[in-house]
Amino acid sequence: MRILATLAASVAASPAVAASGPFFSLHNTDFIVLLAFLLFIAVLFYFGVPKMLGGMLDKRADQIKSELDEAKSLREEAQALLASYERKQKDVQAQADRIVETAKSEASDAAKQAKLDLEASIARRLAAAEDQIASAEASAVKEVKNRAVAIAIDAAREVIAAQMKAADANKMIDDSIATVEQKLH
Repeated sequence: MRILATLAASVAASPAVAASGPFFSLHNTDFIVLLAFLLFIAVLFYFGVPKMLGGMLDKRADQIKSELDEAKSLREEAQALLASYERKQKDVQAQADRIVETAKSEASDAAKQAKLDLEASIARRLAAAEDQIASAEASAVKEVKNRAVAIAIDAAREVIAAQMKAADANKMIDDSIATVEQKLH
């Protein structure tokens, strides 16, 4: 354990010792780190890393610029498309309004025509009913007349039969048969 404590103490004290000596000495770690850093920077400049980084950044900037230009053109295209759709929507709305107005007008005209057709139909049915009533009345009058004639004939037959004798009846029958024979030949 004691060895660990000694080792930890020496490691903890070494940066303080290195920083306390002369700066431009190879025993000073700060100076060594500075030299390594400067050497690293020199190697980077020798191999043209800043130019490569600049080229890559320029390339990336050009790529971003082209993407921004493309996004701008897409946005303008989308706005034009939106405006087109809004115009189309207005046109469709206007057309729908015209269709509704036309439908209302046609419905109104159809209702008026239906009313006129209904009135004409009612007038025809009334005329037909009046004709049927007149026909029924004429038929009833004819039937009453026929019945009256039949009753009058029956009454006349009974009166004639009561007043006529059998010989007169036979004579009338013979005269009627002769008349029919003359008309048939």
